[in-house]
Amino acid sequence: MFYGEIEGGGFEVIEPEFAGCFVGHARLERLWTGCRWAEGPAWFGGGRYLIWSDLPNNRLMRYDDTDGSVSVFRQPSGFANGNTVDRQGRLITCEHLNRRVTRTEHDGSITVLASHFQERRLNSPNDVVVKSDGSIWFTDPNYGIIADYEGGRAEQEQVGCHVYRIDPDTGTVTCVADDFDHPNGLAFSRDERHLYVADSGFTESPQAPRHIRCLTLDASGQRLGASRVFAECQQGIFDGFRIDEQGRVWASTAGGVNCYAPDGRLIGKVHVPEMVANVAFGGVQRNRLFICGTTSLYAIYLKING
Repeated sequence: MFYGEIEGGGFEVIEPEFAGCFVGHARLERLWTGCRWAEGPAWFGGGRYLIWSDLPNNRLMRYDDTDGSVSVFRQPSGFANGNTVDRQGRLITCEHLNRRVTRTEHDGSITVLASHFQERRLNSPNDVVVKSDGSIWFTDPNYGIIADYEGGRAEQEQVGCHVYRIDPDTGTVTCVADDFDHPNGLAFSRDERHLYVADSGFTESPQAPRHIRCLTLDASGQRLGASRVFAECQQGIFDGFRIDEQGRVWASTAGGVNCYAPDGRLIGKVHVPEMVANVAFGGVQRNRLFICGTTSLYAIYLKING
């Protein structure tokens, strides 16, 4: 069953429960185009605006939800990729070129949160999420140092591509997962008992993973334990994704956005006429899904909330 195909976009119902996620007359909107590779959307509810990355063009963009205008937020951006918002409403950014995770303070100054692990430079931090205790978790594949397109070609100093945690009190960087090929997007479950992490190693080898794993946090909430594959990608790779208030996972793919039930079943798709890199829930009610699709920023209203 397929609804609302406009310019290659619309909802595809795979399981009946997905029909309850969207408004039948809602349409995919292209809000702006002109990027080279759109990534890392982050919603700022207090100001009603969205920040996202135009990665190869080395800039951060800003969409104003109050009037629909788009402007350059920061350029150069250090080839920024993933972004998120911390508990104090500050922008947290993964910078490929500078191989670091930073925080933009309310006065516009930039604080470096992580650039090294065990006295060696990070690869190229990719995506980031903030836990309710203030800790910051990020992935560190090598996409920004294997070519000059998304950063700068450089020697890899880390022994692999890992997932890290920044302690909110001490700033200490700890490796929490070292068994990924190319860890990419990540998000916590609503109760923060699990961390979902995409592995996009398929981009570098057809034998490598292209799935999302679900990892269980231990009692301290600071370390990861048991792991299982949550979903396998059939179109390209999983990149960034978000989780709604009912625990459904909305994940980027080469064909658009896939929606998975909490048990891992694919229940529906949002078709987008460009390859999707990342998504974020926003809007006044957090019922609008913002989608970064290659050259453009898209959005669509839903019946559910992020």
